Amino acid sequence: MLADLKNQFHEHVKKLQEQITQEMKALDPSLQCEEDVWVRRDHAGNAGGGGITRAFTGELFENAGVNTSCVFGKIDPQFATQLQGTGDEMWAAGISLIIHPRNPKIPTVHANFRMIHQGDKFWFGGGADLTPYYPYEDDFSYFHQVWKEACAPYGCYEKMKETCDKYFNNAHRGIEMRGIGGIFFDHYNTGDSAADYKMVTDLSNQFIRSYFPIVEKRMNETFTAEDEDFQLHRRGRYVEFNLLHDRGTLFGLKTNGRVDSILISLPARCKYSYKYKPKAGSIQEKMWEYYTPRSW
Repeated sequence: MLADLKNQFHEHVKKLQEQITQEMKALDPSLQCEEDVWVRRDHAGNAGGGGITRAFTGELFENAGVNTSCVFGKIDPQFATQLQGTGDEMWAAGISLIIHPRNPKIPTVHANFRMIHQGDKFWFGGGADLTPYYPYEDDFSYFHQVWKEACAPYGCYEKMKETCDKYFNNAHRGIEMRGIGGIFFDHYNTGDSAADYKMVTDLSNQFIRSYFPIVEKRMNETFTAEDEDFQLHRRGRYVEFNLLHDRGTLFGLKTNGRVDSILISLPARCKYSYKYKPKAGSIQEKMWEYYTPRSW
């Protein structure tokens, strides 16, 4: 039963990768995709699976990565003790994506959905979160409403939203979220593997509906130099989170993952200024107010 679920989940994320790819290409005819099918060795030097990395560049989507992987085998015993399972062998499959649009009126988005098996335990994790640069509150409400509806049959939205708010936070800067949240969960296992599988796959299927209508709505809007400058500074905060706090980055590096695929989440351009603050009274200052937890 578990082996079947693992195979089904791997096939599911590959199908979802293709669906998301087609959505992106339909919106951005200029989109270029560099696909790498890669393999890895496990900690003992044996064959350890691999994945499909798709790196995108275009006029609408400045840079993006939509990746799937299925890895297995021995892992560093010291790192193994930091996970939830037993022993020093692991299997993991999932999809991970990041989309950085060029237009500051369109938010950056991140999502991942994964299944992990280690020894006598297995679990699911993942979620989706939005990082906007312009205060279009109706877009933020729409994004959260999609996830509320998706979570409703499972009664999990409030808990997953709270987890997301707490996790995607640049704690070294106090309470400053990298965006306006979404949903996030980890180590999910209720004891009913079929039900858990259904929930995670159902949620993952809602990503397209949660994000691309926002892109289509904002893609032709004009923007100013001030809008772009703010976007680049907030992308800098995105980099800070991914390099300092993101557990997925650490997991990939500690399990002998493919470095270029792991770091594809970084934006093509970003900016840092000492003691940066948006101009007082500006639309950007208003946007800054949204980078704290709130109800949607």
